[in-house]
Amino acid sequence: MRRIITGLIAITCLWPAASLAEIVRFDIVERVPAFAGRSFGAVGTYERITARATFALNPADDRNAVITDLALAPRKADGKIEAAADVVILRPSDPTHGNGTLLLEVPNRGRKLAPQLFDDSAPPGANNAEKAEDAGIGFLHRQGFTMVWVGWQGDIPSRPGQLALAAPAIKDVTGPAREEIIFDSTTNPGRATLTWPATDPADLKVSVRAAWSDVRQMPPGLSAKLVDPNTVEITRPDGFDAGALYEISYTARDPVPLGVGYAAVRDVVSFLRHDETPANPLLNGLHPSVSRAIGFGVSQSGRFLGDFLYLGFNEDLQGRMVFDGLMPHVAGTRRMATNVRFGQPGRNPRHPQDPAWQADLFPFTYASLSDPYSGKTDGLLRRCALSATCPKVMQTDSEHEWWASHASLLVTDLSGNHLDLPDNVRAYMIAGTPHFASPTDVTQKGVPAMALPQNPMHAGMPMRALLTDLNAWISDGIKPPASRVPMRAHGTLVPAQGAVPADIPGLPYAGIYTLAAFSDQSVLPPKEIGRYPVFVPKADNDGMAIAGIRQLALAVPRATYTAWNPRAQGFGPTALYPLQGAVVPFAPTEAARKEVHDPRPSIAERYADDGAYIAAVKREAARQVAERLLVPEDAERAVDAAKQGKLAKLGQ
Repeated sequence: MRRIITGLIAITCLWPAASLAEIVRFDIVERVPAFAGRSFGAVGTYERITARATFALNPADDRNAVITDLALAPRKADGKIEAAADVVILRPSDPTHGNGTLLLEVPNRGRKLAPQLFDDSAPPGANNAEKAEDAGIGFLHRQGFTMVWVGWQGDIPSRPGQLALAAPAIKDVTGPAREEIIFDSTTNPGRATLTWPATDPADLKVSVRAAWSDVRQMPPGLSAKLVDPNTVEITRPDGFDAGALYEISYTARDPVPLGVGYAAVRDVVSFLRHDETPANPLLNGLHPSVSRAIGFGVSQSGRFLGDFLYLGFNEDLQGRMVFDGLMPHVAGTRRMATNVRFGQPGRNPRHPQDPAWQADLFPFTYASLSDPYSGKTDGLLRRCALSATCPKVMQTDSEHEWWASHASLLVTDLSGNHLDLPDNVRAYMIAGTPHFASPTDVTQKGVPAMALPQNPMHAGMPMRALLTDLNAWISDGIKPPASRVPMRAHGTLVPAQGAVPADIPGLPYAGIYTLAAFSDQSVLPPKEIGRYPVFVPKADNDGMAIAGIRQLALAVPRATYTAWNPRAQGFGPTALYPLQGAVVPFAPTEAARKEVHDPRPSIAERYADDGAYIAAVKREAARQVAERLLVPEDAERAVDAAKQGKLAKLGQ
């Protein structure tokens, strides 16, 4: 308690009259040892700081004026808009033992996912940093990163385990809102939560269809009613299965300028990097203990980083670069419906939902292109190029994003031709991986809505190597490995039909993928204007992607790992199941595979014995270490796992 009170006194008494980062108060709520005092090699122990950052935004500043509806928000006496963000910091107890890099993870729906990915930390402890085991293998901590999380999402509550943003609502403003629901159950009636409070039950409308391409229907037996302003109950008609798509439109009220979340991240990072008053918890002597910063985000948060860059927030209020490096993970070429009135930042349209919603708008890639539908010329780097604040970007995607989030638009123009990435951008596809898997996930069979067993492939090993490469790039100028993604120019990025062999038993593929389209969103329902060409990774004879980073479980395989998994009968079988892939083991012997007419060589045909398999793993691990796609400690762990017959689990 003494440490907490001391921090608050320092903030109250020593805060400068005008903070350059527009952080007007930084209240430390708790400052305690992290991970029960566990030590991480030469770096030593860590401490956890829980805080609340209050910041003020001048809507007249061009860097803030891009925030939709900011000028309408309630103001303080000085004419500024105040908001407050939850902040959590993990830093070396002795800051001189840190590596000087601030690694900010944008929380995903208020949660921390980086510990699961980089540290193999298991949920829910990964979100807490209390017990020794919450640090997993401790990779980030042994590297000496200072880790920061800032609540940015203004449509969720702040509570334990969920970081959020408190921003002022704009009262007495109403407007149209639209949401889509797939129940994946036969519960009738079904309930769903609306993002915004509905104003008038009479304005509530609902339609249903079996697939996105079908005409919206309002058959007898379909109805919707408000249980309360944020809860809708839908009575479901006969004739539609568990995977039917329900579309709700309503009049919403009291929007929050959700784009304030971008400013929260900008201003907190700028404050931690540059503020030299005792209010900065990262101050070490006269200066902050970090000199550079990486922005990282998973899925929703990776899409946040794309918009953060696109909207110009990588320039702080003093014209300085906020992040030296950005690492958006599993974002594909999607962005966010955040900086719009009645935005829905928690929504990620999935197959078969709307492929032309606010989360899927042009521009899709970093280079500037001309869009034939909107008439705009734009790119994700356009604004930062004007202010000389473009970071080095390392975009990492699971293979799933190339099937479900039109990631091919990252490396093609809008006519479907090959497109080179700018010099400051690298892109990597981690082949054979689902959208995101916890290190504790296992292969699951019999999930009712999935046609195939679930692929539990974890991406921790390549992600640890790539983060190491990115940190070396921004700190020492050492260029990372060349991009590893499917490309039209290489023949590894192809039309969906024929991309996967059709003769593998138990691996049905019907050319399903998520479309990319442009619609007129000013009308309800939106009117589709046109579509962009989308391509998928070409598979080898085993049914696995040829291009990308092939983890050891793919490079030295015992099964086929895909990034797609069709919906099962009764759950909308013309669509992909969201976020998941599939796994289909190889036959153990030649006789067994011939019995089922499997063209894939059996395990016995690939490896003469266990020793041959282990030797192959060892050779491949050494190659990947040399190419900086695997860190040496992971190579050692993989070889040990292969000896114990557990490599597939490590690969997961």
